[in-house]
Amino acid sequence: MKSKKKETPNDNEVLSLNSGAINTKLRRHILIGTIVYAALVLYFMFLGFNRLGKKLYYNQYTFILLPDGIPLRFPELSMSWLFDFGNIAAFIPFGIIIPLLYRIRFRKFITLFISVICFLELLQSLTFLGTFDIMDIISNTLGAIIGFIAYKVGFSSEITFKRLAASAASMLILFITIMITSEIIDYVVHVNERIGNVVAINELSATAPAIDKISSFTVQGENINPTLNVYSSNDGTSKEYLFHVDKNNPWIYANIGIPDDEEYKGSVTIVANGDELILFSDEDEDKNALKVKTFFNTNLKDIKIIVTGNAKVWDVGIAEIKHWWE
Repeated sequence: MKSKKKETPNDNEVLSLNSGAINTKLRRHILIGTIVYAALVLYFMFLGFNRLGKKLYYNQYTFILLPDGIPLRFPELSMSWLFDFGNIAAFIPFGIIIPLLYRIRFRKFITLFISVICFLELLQSLTFLGTFDIMDIISNTLGAIIGFIAYKVGFSSEITFKRLAASAASMLILFITIMITSEIIDYVVHVNERIGNVVAINELSATAPAIDKISSFTVQGENINPTLNVYSSNDGTSKEYLFHVDKNNPWIYANIGIPDDEEYKGSVTIVANGDELILFSDEDEDKNALKVKTFFNTNLKDIKIIVTGNAKVWDVGIAEIKHWWE
C-alpha cells in the first residue's frame, strides 16, 4: 500500500497561497484600520501640538508658497529632525494601503493624494490651526511615493516574506536617497551665500517710531559711536518701539548696554513675532555692552523693542542672506 506524504509549503509559499484570502477576508479590517489611522493623522494636523492654544495668536492667513528648507537631513538627535522624519513617514501607509485596497494606478493615486493634502493645508490656514506650507506638501507627498513603491515591491502580487523584506529594504533605500539629495540641494543653495549689508531697522518699517538723537557715550570704558540709530526709555521708565519688517530668514543685529554716566539700572527686551528673542537686564553679572547677531530661521514679521530705566539700544539693523543666483 502506497503511503501518502502530506506536503507542507515553505514560509514564502504560505503568504503566497493566502494572498487572495487576505484581500477578501481582511479587506474590511484593513479599511477600518485605515480610517482610524487617517483620523489620527487629522488629529495631529488640526488639534495636536497645542494648535487650539496657538490659534489665539493667529490673526491672518499664512501661505508659504516657496520651499524654505529641505525635506530631510542626515539623522541627528533633535526634535526638528524627528518632526521632518515624521512628516514623511506618517504618510507612507497611505501609499501602501490605498493601492492595496483599490488597485489604483500611480498617476491617479498621486494626483488624488496631492489634491487632498493641498485641501487640508488650505483648511489649516483658513481655520488658523496652521499654515499652508509647500514644504509640508512636498514631505507628505514623498512619504506617499515611498509607500507606493513599497507596495509595488512587496504587495502588488503574491505576498511572500522575501517580497516583504524587499519592500522594507526599498523604503530604507528611498529614505537614504531623500537625505542625500536633500543635503546636496542644501549645499548647492548655500555654498556661496553671503550676508548682505546691514540696514537700519527704522529704514525698513514705514511706520517706524522716531529715534533718539545720535551721540557718543561710554559703556564699561568702551567708547560707543552709534551709526544707525539709538533707542532709550527717555524718561527712565519704560518705552516700546514696534517695527514692521516682513523679511525672510534675516540676520538681526543690535547692541545693548547702560552708559557709564548713568545709574546702572534698566533692561531691554527684544521680541520677534510675539516671542521673546533677547533679554538684557541690570541683574546680569556681565555689565559690558551686549552685542547681538542672531539668525532668524523663518519669516520675520515684526520686532518690538522694550526699553526700561537707563538702558540703551543702538545700531539695530537687519541683513538678508544673498544667494549665489542673486
